[in-house]
Amino acid sequence: MNKLTQAKRVQVIAALVEGNSIRATCRMTDVAKGTVLKLLVDLGKTCARYQDEKLRNLPCKRIQCDEIWSFCYAKQKNVPEEYKGMLGFGDVWTWTAICADTKLIPSFLVGERTAVYARKFIDDLASRLANRVQLTTDGHKAYLTAVENAFGIDVDYAMLDKIYAAPPKPDVHRYSPANCCGIVKKKINGNPDMSKVSTSYVERQNLTMRMQMRRYTRLTNAFSEKLENQAHAVALHFMHYNFRRIHQSLRVTPAMQAGIADHVWSLEEIIDLLDNNREKT
Repeated sequence: MNKLTQAKRVQVIAALVEGNSIRATCRMTDVAKGTVLKLLVDLGKTCARYQDEKLRNLPCKRIQCDEIWSFCYAKQKNVPEEYKGMLGFGDVWTWTAICADTKLIPSFLVGERTAVYARKFIDDLASRLANRVQLTTDGHKAYLTAVENAFGIDVDYAMLDKIYAAPPKPDVHRYSPANCCGIVKKKINGNPDMSKVSTSYVERQNLTMRMQMRRYTRLTNAFSEKLENQAHAVALHFMHYNFRRIHQSLRVTPAMQAGIADHVWSLEEIIDLLDNNREKT
């Protein structure tokens, strides 16, 4: 059986983490689509496992959380009747948390924008933190119960609600979002510093995701046909972001700033995780 060389695997992964689609990556690297997808799946699983193990006991102090929309298979309005209501068909949400100081992404989850997934996400986030943190989320009500169940009283928690003006007329600005005309900060638990209640960093991370993962780019024909492939792409993206990508304001990677890495990882090192995992199994 033919096996991709290390150099060819680096080419494929470099193309994917810089925002190219599967088909564009195939054309650029002259690698078959099935081979690219298999590498993405295998490495995505390995990256998810590695981050699950290493992103523990984190020294974060300020955490921001948000959800970013995408879709799988088809947009919600175009999902066939037999698939409606099934996870992985139509709207899909990715929950993300970011440390405002180190810019590390300690937790992420692909699924639905429901109370069940909010609980899973916040439970996972709480299990990774070493200290009491100041937590800021948007106004999504599912966070209230999830944060209370996961942290109890051991958190300084505030919500930031955005106030939007009336949306533009559809026939004039079809794709323009409503303008944010104000915010309301709400103290929920503990003693949060209200001057630091913000979701700016996590919302900027949403833009990074849309730029670095083709599946998240708006107004294109790029999307995931399978929810599992989207989850693998997200795991690879955050592995690259946390350990490989030098943050512009920090001059180091988020993992280095958080003290869980001592150097900038190369793509070869990320890919070597796949081979090391195979050796263990």
